[in-house]
This record gives sequence, C-alpha cells and structure tokens, in this order.
Amino acid sequence: MTYEEILSDANNLYKAYKASVKGSKWKETTQKFMMNFLRYIFSIQEEILDRSLQNGPTEEFTLSERGRIRPITSIRIKDRIVRHVLCDDILLPEVKKHIIYDNGASIKGRGISHQRDRFEVHLRKYYRLYGNEGWILFGDFTKFYDNIIHEIAKRELLKLFNDDEFIDWLLTLIFDGFKIDVSYMTDDEYANCMTDTFNKLEYRSIPKEQLTGEKWMEKSVNIGDQLSQVIGIYYPYRIDNYVKYVRSQKYYGRYMDDWYIMNPSKEELLDLLDNIRKIAQELGIHINEKKTRIVRISSTYKFLQVKYTLTKDGKIIKRINPERVTTMRRKLKKLAVKVHNGEIPYDGVENMFRGWMGGYYKLLSKQQRKNLIGLYEDLFDKTVTVVSKKLVIFDRSSQNILQEV
Repeated sequence: MTYEEILSDANNLYKAYKASVKGSKWKETTQKFMMNFLRYIFSIQEEILDRSLQNGPTEEFTLSERGRIRPITSIRIKDRIVRHVLCDDILLPEVKKHIIYDNGASIKGRGISHQRDRFEVHLRKYYRLYGNEGWILFGDFTKFYDNIIHEIAKRELLKLFNDDEFIDWLLTLIFDGFKIDVSYMTDDEYANCMTDTFNKLEYRSIPKEQLTGEKWMEKSVNIGDQLSQVIGIYYPYRIDNYVKYVRSQKYYGRYMDDWYIMNPSKEELLDLLDNIRKIAQELGIHINEKKTRIVRISSTYKFLQVKYTLTKDGKIIKRINPERVTTMRRKLKKLAVKVHNGEIPYDGVENMFRGWMGGYYKLLSKQQRKNLIGLYEDLFDKTVTVVSKKLVIFDRSSQNILQEV
C-alpha cells in the first residue's frame, strides 16, 4: 500500500477514531462527533484523496506538570484522527528503526518506567566496571518543543520516506498549522527569531491585537499534538547517534529533553558536552545550562523525578522526589472541588490516582502511602485497601467495589 492508501484506509481511520475519543467521551463535542462518526470518517477519507484537507481550529490552555506550567494546544477530533494514522501507522514504525534503544519516550512498550529501568541498568553495569567512582553528566534542553525548527524537522522526517510526495504534502500542511504569528516583533527581533530562544508560554501573554499576520515564524510545535511527540523523539537523533556510536558511550539515555551520560572521566564528559552543544546549535536546540551539570556517581541525583544514590557496595537507593507527593496532594484537592461541583466525572480522577500510585508505589514510604490514601478517602468519601500492591476502592455509602485493577 502507498502512504496515501494507508492514511485514507477506512479501517485505519476507524481505529484512529476509537483512539481519539478514548478518555474524552464525557465531553459534549466528543459525544456529538460520535453520533455521526461514520460521516466524519468518510469526509476525512475524501479530503485526503482530493487533497482538500485543512487544519481545524485549536484550543489553548495551560497545564501544571511537575511544578511547571506548560502551554497546551488541543486540536479537534477530526485532526486527531489524521494524526493517529499518520503517527501510528506511518511515522512511528519507521522512526523506531532509526532511534537508539535508550530513547524511550512515547514508544509503545517503553515510556517513563522503562527509561528509569534503563537508567538503573546502566548504573549497575557501570558499577561492575568502575565501582561507584566516576561522574554523570545530566543534560536538559531549554524550551525544547518551542524551538524545533520546522524546516529541519520536516527534512529529517522526509529522509525516512525518500521524500515521498504525499508525506511531503501532509507534513507541509500540518507544519503550516504550527507557524507562530510574530507580528509584534521588531525587525531586529524577527531577523534573529530563529536562533533566539522562543518561549510559547510568554508568547501567550502577547495582546491579540498585536498579532496581525504580517510576520510568521516557522519554529515551535504544539505540546498536545501527537505529531509533536514523534518529532520530539526523532529531532535530536544526531546527538543520540554521536554520543552512542561515534563516541561509544554505552551508558547514555534520553527521555525527550532529559538525558544523561555516565563516564569515569570528567574531562571526557566535558568534551562530550562541548560537541553536543555544537550539534544542538545546528538544530536550533538550546542547552539549559542551569540544569546541565556533572555530578559524582556516588552522590545523590535526580532523574525523571526519582532520586538515586549508588552506594560503594553497588546498591541503588531510590526515593521519590518529595515535591511529586506534594504536587499530587494539591492536585487531588483541586480535583475534589471540581468533582463536587460536577465539572468533571469522578471516574477520570480515580483512574489517574490508580495510575499514579501504580507508577510510584514502590518508591513511596509506608507513611507517604498511608497519608496519600487517607487524603483520597477523605476527599472523595471512599474506602481504599491495598491487595497485592493494587488499590481496591469502595464507595463508603454502599461498600460496593467500584473497580479493581
């Protein structure tokens, strides 16, 4: 099948539709779409085949994640369906062939838990060779998604498909929707906008009357768009390949904009960092110098919100970042108010809490577990018991099991 046939295949579009509405069936817009989903699917199919497909309207909001405010852009269900087929059935199968194994974000079967496991594997293998003497370079990219250059991202993705004409047309269309109206910039600012660090969160505070459509910046992809996740995986692949293959660094991993390298030589890590900076500059990626640091491997350090220590005996001590627990407590309190006011359904909160506890259960102390579960019970009038490290949640009024995972 050609890529056009894959994207316009009704079975693929239906599968993507099921994935697109999952988790949002309580929304009015989703329910209206579901009532006429077949008509919409055939409409998408027709628009792909006659190349009349257009980007739909978007909604912007902010999301607090790990103590950081992120600007999120939500697209309509119709566009999400196209993104699902493009990413799941076309882009990701090819991208996975060209990325390193220790690049674990947004890949089915990997994810954040897998990346933490790989970090521990690298610590153990490093210890067998060098003990707990040596260093770790932790790196971070500043405003990673905000500064991805469209021309470079599109060019690198097209290489995977031999510059296929259909993929070129579709990516051009989608990237056109990513463009940023920067009419508020002076001529000097506009001349340097592709190399200067762009901050979309600050951009959202620009008065709308200053965005006249006179100047556009072809940089930045939308957080909340599935294509952006695929781009985030693949965009810095030159850095991954340089560290892993050119410099033969076995103990290297990257999760989107967070990465690390373990090495017994601090001087070699400094040289690696200098060369990474050069590649990053060519890609328009900005190194976050405040968060990029070299620490002793025997010290305590944080990676993906977990604190690690490698002891002289080779034991890895893991502890959850206390800030994560505090953030979850605050989040539960806010969600309880929304559930009480009927703004959101309770089931979504319960699923979120189960997932969070499942991911951090082993890292929480007994007291932390007890306090969190107690807070949840009080806020939502539930009784929570733990059976084989799994939550069983009862409604206090009826004592009926609502769900068991």
